[in-house]
Amino acid sequence: MTTHTAKLYIVATPIGNMEDITLRAIRILKECDVIICEEFKPARRLLKRLEIPDKELLAINEHNEKAEADAVLYRMLQNNESAALISDCGTPVFSDPGATLIARAVEFGITVIPIPGVSSLMTTLSVLDFNPDSFLFGGFLSRDSAERQRELFRLKKANLPVVLMDTPYRLGAVLADAAKVFGKGRQATLACDLTTRQERILRSTLGELLTRMDGKKAEFMLVIHPYLG
Repeated sequence: MTTHTAKLYIVATPIGNMEDITLRAIRILKECDVIICEEFKPARRLLKRLEIPDKELLAINEHNEKAEADAVLYRMLQNNESAALISDCGTPVFSDPGATLIARAVEFGITVIPIPGVSSLMTTLSVLDFNPDSFLFGGFLSRDSAERQRELFRLKKANLPVVLMDTPYRLGAVLADAAKVFGKGRQATLACDLTTRQERILRSTLGELLTRMDGKKAEFMLVIHPYLG
């Protein structure tokens, strides 16, 4: 029986501040045979900042993951290669591509190894002014406002902290729909542009946040606090 040493590392990278990269992540990125990235440009920028030259890059993203995953894994097996999966920033698979690649790697018998690091979710939870023993991660909701409100109503029923994220240009729309469903007076924490020089952590009501952020764009995580009565 032929054995292989192929390994797939899931490597977390900084979400804004390059100093957040871990020593282990740097070592793995240097030692692996190939890096599987979401997009070439952010990956090349990261490797340049880390002074890691001449590393082969393969692109796996939402558009080609199902079609390309097997080809990448077959290559790893044939050449006994190790690969590092990174996203444009943060922890791969968390609201990013990679789940299909990992599922197929497990089926192929390839060892999958997490290299933990920065996560926008955990970064946000770490600065809450209450203890989120449990919470609901809503993530990216529907782009359609009516459907998004229906999804928010379902999340509201649990009366747990609800964590949402979306693209910067939908910040206002998400706040508006959240205020409609949960009420303008519901307390919330809005974390914007985490770990960057523009970082802002705002603690207020949904109504006040909507007014304050009117027209503004930012990478964000929104935590809607539970109703305390």
